[in-house]
Amino acid sequence: MLIDLNEVIKNDGRVMQTDVMPEMKQFVSKMGAFPIVMQQPVSLEIRNMGDRKLQITGSTVLTVRIPCDRCLEDVDVTLELSFEKEADLNKSEAESQQTLENFVYVEGYSLDVDKLVYSELLVNWPSKVLCKEDCKGICSICGTNLNQNTCNCRKEETDLRMAKIQEIFNKYKEV
Repeated sequence: MLIDLNEVIKNDGRVMQTDVMPEMKQFVSKMGAFPIVMQQPVSLEIRNMGDRKLQITGSTVLTVRIPCDRCLEDVDVTLELSFEKEADLNKSEAESQQTLENFVYVEGYSLDVDKLVYSELLVNWPSKVLCKEDCKGICSICGTNLNQNTCNCRKEETDLRMAKIQEIFNKYKEV
């Protein structure tokens, strides 16, 4: 969703307030594709600070379906995003990248709300997602979800370097 910034840029001190519904249906990154199951409109305030500089303030709430890090069951995670950005329209794209002010969500005289929300999602992505605090995960041998079923797999982890010594101990147990 693009917002035309011409009216704000023309007049110093001008403020534009709007609510915009993002068009994103999923969040796609190197981690995978995650469906957005609920989203509220992005509440934006765009203020002309003078000298072709904009202050962009906003907030929204999204619910993203993310697999649990232990058992891989889908979990609906609600993320409350709020941000305050500054965009200097005097700087070229190369200058912005050199100073790490890469605001790819402002292109010419348009604000791309989807790119803005995407960048905020990327920054606010949870580091760990669990379906419940005491999630047992999946069995590393048979793949059973241990929250739903139990398995009879041998849980003993044997160091391969110690396997021969374990054989000797087992031999003397039998005697």
